[in-house]
Amino acid sequence: MIKTYSIKQAAKLLNVHEDTLRNWEEEGLIKPLRVGKRQDRKYTQELLNEIVSKGLATPLQDLDKDLGAPITDEEGKMNLTQLKQFLWRSADILRGKIDSSDYKKYIFGLLFYKRISDSWDEEYQKVLEEYQDEEIARADHNHRFQVPKDCQWGVVQKQAEGIGQKLNEVFDKLTNANSPKIDKIFDDLDFANKDKFPNETLQRLINHFSSHNFGDTYISSDLLGDAYEYLIEQFAADAGKKGGEFYTPREVERVIINILKPHEKDHIYDMAVGSGGFLLEAYHHLKSEAGEKKARSLYLYGQEINIGTYAIAKINMFLHGLDSADIQRGDTLAHPKFLNQDGSLKTFDICVANPPYSISEWEYEIFKSDKYGRVAGYEMPPAKKADYAFVLHMVKSMNENGRAGIVLPHGVLFRGGAEGRIREELIKNDLIEAVIALPAKLFYGTGIPAAIVIFNKNKPEAHKNKILIVDAEQEYEEGKNQNRLRKKDIEKIVEAFDGYRDIEKYARVVDMKVLAENEFNLNVRRYVENGEEEVVVDVKTVWGEVKEIEKEREVANKKVEGFLSELKY
Repeated sequence: MIKTYSIKQAAKLLNVHEDTLRNWEEEGLIKPLRVGKRQDRKYTQELLNEIVSKGLATPLQDLDKDLGAPITDEEGKMNLTQLKQFLWRSADILRGKIDSSDYKKYIFGLLFYKRISDSWDEEYQKVLEEYQDEEIARADHNHRFQVPKDCQWGVVQKQAEGIGQKLNEVFDKLTNANSPKIDKIFDDLDFANKDKFPNETLQRLINHFSSHNFGDTYISSDLLGDAYEYLIEQFAADAGKKGGEFYTPREVERVIINILKPHEKDHIYDMAVGSGGFLLEAYHHLKSEAGEKKARSLYLYGQEINIGTYAIAKINMFLHGLDSADIQRGDTLAHPKFLNQDGSLKTFDICVANPPYSISEWEYEIFKSDKYGRVAGYEMPPAKKADYAFVLHMVKSMNENGRAGIVLPHGVLFRGGAEGRIREELIKNDLIEAVIALPAKLFYGTGIPAAIVIFNKNKPEAHKNKILIVDAEQEYEEGKNQNRLRKKDIEKIVEAFDGYRDIEKYARVVDMKVLAENEFNLNVRRYVENGEEEVVVDVKTVWGEVKEIEKEREVANKKVEGFLSELKY
């Protein structure tokens, strides 16, 4: 008889979540047996070995043993797959006790704390071995972050009772010791809430993180940064609708960054920075094109209104080793943080954003009396939709050679009223370089299709007074809950932009005259035929049919009234 395992047993053996196994099955990567009337999943030893051989999971562990620490190499190092699984298991400890949209910030906070504490210990030992002087080894200038003696991870690890309160105290001291560098990162965390965090739960969580060293020797910034981004994506998927508030799919970010093509020493700004994905994608892009040294020459800026999301972005930068990234908290439309000495808006080489769609509650009155000149030359955006307020802020934030990419709901392309008049002025000012319609269901929390709008204040001569319209709605990989852009889909969009030419059923370069004839409507379907046959309607014939139906209905009504009269109703 062939030995099989349930999905719960298989997940435990492979150090993965049960949902991960289900996702692999959906994607066609594995095919478990289906047994009995309920068609329960069963996993053979052969299938488990296959999963390991494909690199999807770590080597198997004995089913009868507690999972404990992840498998590491002889030096105690984890590879990326193992690190991802280790971090995701930390979420399993809190799952069910705290709302999935909420517990991410606690995991991220603990991870960051463990990283800086272990790194401090490494730095201390290195300097101590070199100078044999404890005072020098503790000196602030020898450490990237300051970790006071009573804030080191080992102190919390030894805490038997009141772990939550101790963590709160540690975070306050760490913030003060590193101000303003890590200000507000821990502000939204309260581990002392015993309903959310019983002492035994926190003990499990601390023990879990204690099982591995997170110092730089064991985990590089690149490795930890990649694992952190994976964790952000998993939390976004887990949070459903709320996931869209802090996460933009990497594929969409990649499209925009590959179009804008960051250069060495570019200043890059995201006005709704979320978890910082756009900024990191810019860094990764330039690193792959020109090497790490030039990638680290980028100046990165971001503003985020939500305190929890702000903390995620800050930690994201730190874990990637991008300490110089300037992430500010606040309402971009009401109180922009990046200003020149004279109080005017700072401008940038590249602006990117995926702002919240069509928000009705925003600081309309403040924006109306805007002292930064964002509305100058344009009509005021409507009070119940902030989309064009974000657009105008972005345009004002571009320098004289600035390029920009923003994700917007489709309605922005064709809605009338004030929005239509703003759109007309943007087109007449020759600021829009391309419009790219994206597939539906790419974003967490909404099935609404969105579009990328590319702006350029210094278009190439061949692009002037023209807009490239791209219909990429039909090319994607379908998923159960979310669709995604494949590598080939991304490449096709970028190549269409770079070529800036007509592509049958996919792209069209539209000049100003045609745009004016269409009343500056940017609805993609007006300009690009996507291959779907348009139904030709003979209005005269249809109207005749409608009139005939009306006559028949009138006759039928009279008959019914006669019957009712006979029945004395």
